[in-house]
Amino acid sequence: MKKCVIGIDFGTLSGRAVLIDTENGKQLAESTLEYPHAVIDTTLPSGLKLGEGFALQAPEDYIEVLKTVIPNVMKSSGISAKEVVGVGVDFTTCTIIPTDENLTPLSFKEEFKNEPYAYARLWKHPSAQEEADEITELAKRRGEKWIKRYGGKLSNQFALPKILETLRKAPLVYDAAKRFIEGGDFITYILTGEEKHAQAFVGYKACWNEESGYPSDDFMCELDPRLSGIFGTKLSDKISPVSEIAGRVCNYGAELTGLEVGTPVALAVPDAHCALPALNVTDEDEMLLVLGTSACQIINSKIKYDVEGIFGYVKDGIYPGYYTYEAGQCSTGDIFSWFVKNYIPSGYENEAKARGISIHKLLREKAERLSPGESGLIALDWVGGNRNVLSDSDLRGMILGMSLHTKPEEIYRAWIEATAFGAKIIMENYENSGLIIKKICAAGGIAVKDPFLMQIYADVLEKNIRVAATTQAAALGSAIYASVAAGIFKNAIVAAKKLAPPSTVSYTPKKENSEIYRKLYEEYKILHDYFGRGQNEVMKRLGKLK
Repeated sequence: MKKCVIGIDFGTLSGRAVLIDTENGKQLAESTLEYPHAVIDTTLPSGLKLGEGFALQAPEDYIEVLKTVIPNVMKSSGISAKEVVGVGVDFTTCTIIPTDENLTPLSFKEEFKNEPYAYARLWKHPSAQEEADEITELAKRRGEKWIKRYGGKLSNQFALPKILETLRKAPLVYDAAKRFIEGGDFITYILTGEEKHAQAFVGYKACWNEESGYPSDDFMCELDPRLSGIFGTKLSDKISPVSEIAGRVCNYGAELTGLEVGTPVALAVPDAHCALPALNVTDEDEMLLVLGTSACQIINSKIKYDVEGIFGYVKDGIYPGYYTYEAGQCSTGDIFSWFVKNYIPSGYENEAKARGISIHKLLREKAERLSPGESGLIALDWVGGNRNVLSDSDLRGMILGMSLHTKPEEIYRAWIEATAFGAKIIMENYENSGLIIKKICAAGGIAVKDPFLMQIYADVLEKNIRVAATTQAAALGSAIYASVAAGIFKNAIVAAKKLAPPSTVSYTPKKENSEIYRKLYEEYKILHDYFGRGQNEVMKRLGKLK
């Protein structure tokens, strides 16, 4: 009888599962379900129109994923429930859900159907910047040590800013919420009936650390007296390290998915971090670059460093004995999709249609004929704000050097180069803080499918970049954690050596291109510092003129 594991990846637009044979790491099946409600940013399911600044999801979509993809992978592979010995889950973060005392999302209740703040607030929900700034300023004024773990500045994507925003803008939701729970922990609760909260989620996004726990109640009271007692109540203190399991599949979980009662379920892990074991990134000197809708740059170290301008670090959150550092960019694939959706002339669309290819492929073909610097364009990749190292969602993107002769492919290439420059800012920030980066491993659909972009990244970052042979890195990582929960492997590092597929593609910097990009990067840094550090109020005002 085979021993297989299932990994489930809850992304921004869909949920997907892979089924892996633990004997050889072979992927036997995969299944994807697009969220029926997608990202809710204009209209609630009830029909209520939203204002600007929302990025929500309907939690029932997550349950629909469980009902669909798990039975699908078992059916298509011919694997029985008895042969599934473990389940793992990863989730976008911070995607936070207000629930009642039974962990039922408030958006399920009739009285909250028209209340936006009762829905799951997606990781990229942008409107809590004011609250993030307020928390940061208070922490610095009080000399709170924990703020250093988050690069000295909290992101608006974190749990505390989103909860404070709920208190200020939707007090009835705040009062009704007996728990604010991460999406990943919500899923493991659905499967097991046990409430557990993964150390990685609260460590990276809720200001918790293994030494002192959450911020003090005194700090929260000074922030807003109504926040008194929030820790251990609305934010759980039932926190578990990655070495533990979330529980075992309960009766409801079995009815929902077709899994056997008692199947071990691993603690949930942030989606980008799950790619670490999936790509066998277990060394201290290799940075993981996850390229998707947004981007993440993650690196491990056995030494603790305080790094300015990052998302944060957590000890034992991903691998036992390691500090794992996270930084990232708000928009990568989002930028390319936005540009193609809004700024492509009909002639290009007709050409792509006639050739039977996508607009993205057409633009890449045309952009590939250009040399670095040929267009004279340079861009700031802040179309969705800046996640790191400036940590300011109010910043806005720009493109410089356009003329009446500028072509779409030149702009497209400039956006790709800008995202690579933004990644280099983060990489250099790591290195300047003491972390050593000798090589890079890339994951995500873009990394696998776009060799043109990956070569630009290698040329800009001036590092060798390997790409693993999987388009489902996060789901595979979840499956690896499932194999640990099942007791097949001691930990994720050991499991990765056995189950991670070998890299099949690598990119080496082209010296002549790197020399040009080095000069362009210096210009990018001037714009980055001027508009991001010196005159960021200009960018903020421009963004609010709309």
